[in-house]
Amino acid sequence: MTDAANPAAPPPNPLRAYAAVTAAYWAFMLSDGALRMLVLLHFNTLGFTPIQLAWLFLLYEVAGIVTNLAAGWLAARFGLAATLYGGLALQIGALVALAQLDPSWGVAASVAFVMTVQGVSGVAKDLAKMSSKSAVKLLAPKEDGGLFRWVALLTGSKNAVKGLGFLMGAALLALAGFQAAVWGMAAVLTAILIAVVLFLPAGLPGRMKSDEAWGGWRSKDPRVNKLSLARMFLFGARDVWFVVGIPVYFQAVLSDGTAEGRREAFFLIGSFLALWIIAYGAVQAFAPRLLGGRGQPEAETTRKAILWAGLLVPIPFALAAATWVAGDPAAWLTSTLIGGLLVFGFVFAINSSVHSYLILAFGSAERITRDVGFYYMANAAGRLIGTLLSGLSYQVGGLPLCLTTAGVMALASWLAARRLSA
Repeated sequence: MTDAANPAAPPPNPLRAYAAVTAAYWAFMLSDGALRMLVLLHFNTLGFTPIQLAWLFLLYEVAGIVTNLAAGWLAARFGLAATLYGGLALQIGALVALAQLDPSWGVAASVAFVMTVQGVSGVAKDLAKMSSKSAVKLLAPKEDGGLFRWVALLTGSKNAVKGLGFLMGAALLALAGFQAAVWGMAAVLTAILIAVVLFLPAGLPGRMKSDEAWGGWRSKDPRVNKLSLARMFLFGARDVWFVVGIPVYFQAVLSDGTAEGRREAFFLIGSFLALWIIAYGAVQAFAPRLLGGRGQPEAETTRKAILWAGLLVPIPFALAAATWVAGDPAAWLTSTLIGGLLVFGFVFAINSSVHSYLILAFGSAERITRDVGFYYMANAAGRLIGTLLSGLSYQVGGLPLCLTTAGVMALASWLAARRLSA
């Protein structure tokens, strides 16, 4: 694939380009995880209801749906480097804007403002994600399972870094306060953007022919469309408990209502979510070894994707049953939830890693940014559904209904994945 504006541009060193793209993606996801934790815990402390907390993140996910459709076309027109820079710059702008939040504003004004800022952050995240994942398709070695290994390493390490971001956000909120934390993150991300612009090698591929039309947002390959549907329900199953349900539940259980108790709860919740994301990322990185991805036929990887989708289904239903039986919070229930959600994370990580490989294996190099964009649009749609249902189900039926809803979403993901074998 040649650069339409400069067809003679030399190709970048694949390892150097991969390292630069990965470093930029790490920096972005560190700030993304920290920002989510800052917003969730800060506004929960201010007394926002689960539904109001969910609203804070809805535009973030809606923006992801729209951005992923547009981002593939933008990268095809202007190159992956341009969309990567744009994602980092927009995240900096979102952080600077969030620092202007006035505590004297009413609930409606605060929700509207934070929703808008989170929407900008959602655009930024999906520009950075689409750019990084598409670059791997174009840079990875084609032989000996190289694509599976490179994408697993990028995705796994990204999630480990995002987990550190959750912990960093909780720690910054407890130690520095909301505004100081946001300003500090904006400053660090600005320095990283400058470094990426200076060190990203020239010639990163990604543009298509200049006469490529906007149309064709839906993939021509039915496997991409079926995989995208499974991905939507998979991430809905995660976010329906992850976004609001579990953090709010644990804060109610762990905090005694005092300022010191709230700080301790911040650290404990942030530590758990960070551990979950880091462990999830580690499993993703090792997924090719766990699944025997080196030289494995694509059909066999597809079969395993269906198998692991089915293994996820009973876990949230079992946790929901335990929560219903317990009734009131208890020590054994907290331990059961932590252990069960870590098992959920292991199986979820295998599913996510196989999906990330298959979308790049299924997608054609000629329109990879479009196929990846469509796939991550489905990912964002799942997160949007999960976020909305997280606040709604928790407010209506507490944690048991949250986990039951997660089970239904996991079941839908398995049913969608089964169609890949058709």
